[in-house]
Amino acid sequence: MTTNAQPETQSVQRLVVVGGVAGGMSSAARARRLSDSTEIIVLEQGAEVSFANCGLPYFVGGEIQEESALRVQTTASLKASLNLDVRTHSKVIALDAAKREITVDGPDGQNTLTYDALVLSPGGVAATPPITGLNDSHRVKTLRTVPDAVELRDIVDSGAKRAVVLGAGFIGLEAAEALAMRGLDTTIVELAPHVLPPLEDELATLATNALRDLNITVRAGVGAQAIESGADHDVVVLSDGTRLDADLIVLSVGVRPDTAVFEQAGIAAERGSIVIDEHGRTNLEGVYAVGDATVSTHAITGARRPVALAGPANRAGRLVSDFIFNPSTARELPKPKATAIVRIGEYGVAMTGANSSELKAAGIEFETVHLHPLNHAGYFPGAQNIALIVHFAPVTGQILGAQAVAKEGADKRIDVIATAIRGGLTITDLIDIDLSYSPPFGSAKDPVNLAGMMGENVLTGTTELWYPGELTAVLDDALLLDVRGAGEFAQRHVRGAVNIPHIQVRERLDEIRELAGDRPVRVMCHSGMRSYIAHRILDQAGFDSKTLSGGIVTLSSWLGDDASDVLEIA
Repeated sequence: MTTNAQPETQSVQRLVVVGGVAGGMSSAARARRLSDSTEIIVLEQGAEVSFANCGLPYFVGGEIQEESALRVQTTASLKASLNLDVRTHSKVIALDAAKREITVDGPDGQNTLTYDALVLSPGGVAATPPITGLNDSHRVKTLRTVPDAVELRDIVDSGAKRAVVLGAGFIGLEAAEALAMRGLDTTIVELAPHVLPPLEDELATLATNALRDLNITVRAGVGAQAIESGADHDVVVLSDGTRLDADLIVLSVGVRPDTAVFEQAGIAAERGSIVIDEHGRTNLEGVYAVGDATVSTHAITGARRPVALAGPANRAGRLVSDFIFNPSTARELPKPKATAIVRIGEYGVAMTGANSSELKAAGIEFETVHLHPLNHAGYFPGAQNIALIVHFAPVTGQILGAQAVAKEGADKRIDVIATAIRGGLTITDLIDIDLSYSPPFGSAKDPVNLAGMMGENVLTGTTELWYPGELTAVLDDALLLDVRGAGEFAQRHVRGAVNIPHIQVRERLDEIRELAGDRPVRVMCHSGMRSYIAHRILDQAGFDSKTLSGGIVTLSSWLGDDASDVLEIA
């Protein structure tokens, strides 16, 4: 028997949404589609209730030409299409949960509003680190709103020549790229050891090199200590004593949740982020929360923290309204996997799930494969390498995380792996994913399939890997065998390595045995394929052998600026 009956909806006479943009507007729009009779009021403390905040850097850089393109909806368009009562310049200054009432400071003064359901999407405000002179400089700017972007672009248009970006997270990198594209002498400063701190070390080197290709100076592992304001320019003083002249300083060191007023009203929070359950409910009756200011539980590690990404916020807004109006059929908010991507010049830098540091902190055991496949068939013009890392559980093969850097194809591969994680697939399941193939778009063995094959080899013991971090121990305790060709070896090799090309390994086993003595053999090549072949020969000949994950390409990236200390380079 079939039925066209719709789920029974709850009676909500008035829904108030605090905060627009991603989470709040998604919730309000979904609520209207579920109930045309509910009064829906959206309160936004800024001037824009629905704008493309992820597009702001590209407006500054000139790729988005018109300011109007950043405005997704206006108060008028939202009234016309969805009958939403949107009130800008309206800040919530008090919440009385017992009375189901909020106090709003708006254009016409203070007033109170009652609600049947209240959705909080307050977002965050720029974090202000303890930098001497930070608040005294009129050249320090942020990039979080349309007026911010317009002001930055005006400063650039008015002749600014030198910019310093404080913070090398996603927004910081995008801001630095935008300013460099406009011709500014740009320096990016990051307190962490490398740019984009969630990136694995070996991929962070690629991101740093991509920034340098844009003529951006990267100062990592150092912080800003002071800002000295001057008549013509400011000086940013770093903790190592370096002094950087700046006509413009972009502050992008993170955000803090804008939740103080709600905590004062009794909302439960952790380090300022609102605690919610699987349906977005707070500890107060009838009060829900979504977006950057809420605590999320990481799908892989279980770590509790806010996830400031537009995709999860949009989806959460929809799901919260589903629960408010149709609680019996509403799905739970999914745990985020922090899937993200950023462009740096010609490169895409993408990630999903957990990185190695997060896995170690959570006490989760994992295996890792590094590979450098081409983004499409090698015989088709324009093929480019993808640097791909995948982490997975050693027994079950559960996929724990992945990262990729490439000129083309990083987004596609990370999106596929993110989907696999969501679907509960294992590393070996990646072998059998049926992906589209044509020479301009991919290969018969897609990089995702290859990652699965490598992972299966590790799980079954067919491949045993060693990693760049083990290099010192390898040089001390093992025979390091480089199986590239003699010409490649001469161009660049690890000091202390022995060169025997992989096609000669079978016929020179006795020589290798004599060189190794009672030591294990650790094999390496350019990217891992030839050393894998040699490793299999050695393993079956009775050697204790392992192959370097990702080859000298990965090793060089992991060493970064210290590569010359280890490698002999022609």
